[in-house]
Amino acid sequence: MAAQTFPLACPAHLAAADADAFVADHLDAATFRRHVRARDRDVLVVEVAGAIVGYSMLVYGRPAAEDVLAAVSEQAGAELSKCYVLPEHHGTPAAVELMSATLQAAGRRGVGAVWLGVNQGNERAQRFYRKHGFARAGVRQFLVGASRESDYVMERTLTGAAG
Repeated sequence: MAAQTFPLACPAHLAAADADAFVADHLDAATFRRHVRARDRDVLVVEVAGAIVGYSMLVYGRPAAEDVLAAVSEQAGAELSKCYVLPEHHGTPAAVELMSATLQAAGRRGVGAVWLGVNQGNERAQRFYRKHGFARAGVRQFLVGASRESDYVMERTLTGAAG
């Protein structure tokens, strides 16, 4: 699923080889097994008719990158590192359910705010995140293969334990 969905979030100018390299280096099955077992992460899935159609991953803790740390609030205690649904489920309740469950998971862990990085050219994703309460907080650089991309850093404050 990661190999299918990650390229959808990439800008049109990104070489397919760079997207493929990122998937091979960061989104392979062994890496996901480690993510699922890690105590500092939550990996969530959304299913439709028994089939997984999307996933998200929260990474708990303060950001390490200086550009992100400078952009987010002191409350930012988790990164929404991944949030993808298959293209045929864009704009459906599955995407909304996934986001809701993800924010609730962060709230249950006591996180005050969640941040994410989204490519500056990915307007569809930016609209989705704004619809779910995220606001632009700054910018960061993000390496995809050999390509250095510019992301917006967005943040959402959580209210209560339910997010």
